[in-house]
Amino acid sequence: MSTELAARQAPPRKRTSVGRFWASTIGKKTVMAVTGLALVAFLFAHMLGNLKVFLGPAALNEYAAWLRTIGEPAVPYGVFLWIMRVGLIVAVVLHITAAAQLSIRDRRARPVRYVHGQRARAGFVTSTMRWGGATLAVYVVWHILDLTVGVANRDFVDGDPYHNIQADFGVWWVNVIYIVALLMLGLHLNHGFWSAARTLGVAGNAVRTVGTVVAVVITGGFLAVPIGVMTGLVA
Repeated sequence: MSTELAARQAPPRKRTSVGRFWASTIGKKTVMAVTGLALVAFLFAHMLGNLKVFLGPAALNEYAAWLRTIGEPAVPYGVFLWIMRVGLIVAVVLHITAAAQLSIRDRRARPVRYVHGQRARAGFVTSTMRWGGATLAVYVVWHILDLTVGVANRDFVDGDPYHNIQADFGVWWVNVIYIVALLMLGLHLNHGFWSAARTLGVAGNAVRTVGTVVAVVITGGFLAVPIGVMTGLVA
């Protein structure tokens, strides 16, 4: 019996419950919703940490140092921060993968495009989520190279985030990149929060309002930092 014939006659592999869940549309949407909300929580906490820049260099640098010492002495220096980073990477990869696969599945299931008003609204939302997500993915890579690793920062000083922020947002085109990315983030959050809540069984006008407030607060909080540097409030 040839290998090809044996492969044809071999019974299909049974998927595990996790595999079946991931293969289903509701499973992918649930993964998107959970990872999306987890990323929103991280963004909110990250925003609050960034706002310490208005309290001066000591407050921001001490906060950055504290992140590396969480759990000591039981947890070695910096390990908690790396655990959080790995968790974020996993969440981002799952979020993007589920979104891409759902988009492909949706296109295959709907070969005929929307018409009239439906087309305009659906097209705007889809474009916002798709291109907004792609823009944010590229920006995250650049942001890590810029303010975490430091290779994209013209005057990076390891262990001095206050200085690095000043050096970064003292360059006009860096501010343009940052502001554009944040505006895309706001649009992404505004629709994504409501979509995630609906997937998890929560819907209504109140949820839409909460999503809009969350998007405005997070976007505004992040924007305050470059604006503060540009206007001299952070000096």
